[in-house]
Amino acid sequence: MKNLKFKSVILITMLSLSVLACSQNAKEIVLWPNGAPQSNGITEPLKIGNNQSRENVSEAKLYIYEAAAENNSKMAVIICPGGGYIREAIAHEGFQFAEWLSKQGITGIVLEYRLPNKHPEVPLADAQQAIRTIRAKAGELNIDANKIGIAGFSAGGHLASTAGTHFDLGDNSALDIIKKQSCRPDFTILFYPVITMDESFTHEGSRINLLGENPSDDLVIYYSNEKQITAQTPPTVLFLSDDDNGVPPRNSTEFYNSLKNNKIPASMYIFPEGGHGWGMRETFAYQKEWRELLIKWLNKINK
Repeated sequence: MKNLKFKSVILITMLSLSVLACSQNAKEIVLWPNGAPQSNGITEPLKIGNNQSRENVSEAKLYIYEAAAENNSKMAVIICPGGGYIREAIAHEGFQFAEWLSKQGITGIVLEYRLPNKHPEVPLADAQQAIRTIRAKAGELNIDANKIGIAGFSAGGHLASTAGTHFDLGDNSALDIIKKQSCRPDFTILFYPVITMDESFTHEGSRINLLGENPSDDLVIYYSNEKQITAQTPPTVLFLSDDDNGVPPRNSTEFYNSLKNNKIPASMYIFPEGGHGWGMRETFAYQKEWRELLIKWLNKINK
């Protein structure tokens, strides 16, 4: 038993060091250097869990993996890891995806968003600020300000789809260059996303962690993103598995149908198996396929 515990400690330490090593490869930006406008009420220090996840996130950060100069497409993708709005799977749904994107000529940017702790406006504010910040810094990062998208996995997919359906075009009268920027993403990439807060097909844990136990009807509708699509919603691609027992595939199909009803360019790829949460894991049988499909889709919409 002692030997088993010792091995477990070694494994946890190795995983933690792996997360740390990935983040050290990136340029780090504190998203709200002068303090965020809202608080999520979390005051405990950030932890790294044994599944390479962030917990108790109280300060938002960006980790930027710049595309190599020789193949830079000038595109950028801001990435929201999943974790049920109670933690963030920042390794295989964050750093690894960003590193892979950078090798494809796309600047990958991991958003370590503040967890809501039943304050739904907090992660949304972080996602919107991330888009504004990257747009303001597009020149110095060698990015086209009109080719900035957002991606999300699971609950991070809910955050990404919220950013894609709840946005403004910036405040031209603001003195702050960041506040002047639009927070509308130019495209959205969703992996097995939570989309709705409708109890009949949401992910219950994400709903409770975001909205609390007894949210108002107005709050449920506001964060049910299949109900928030307009003609201004950006082009979207969705990837998921048919046998996902974690987040019902209906989340994706309802969102796709609403996109098409509003004449938004959209694609959806449903793989026959794989379950939930595969991210960048090589054990997912369709890892090669989704990567190829994503690059083709990005090249098509960013011509």
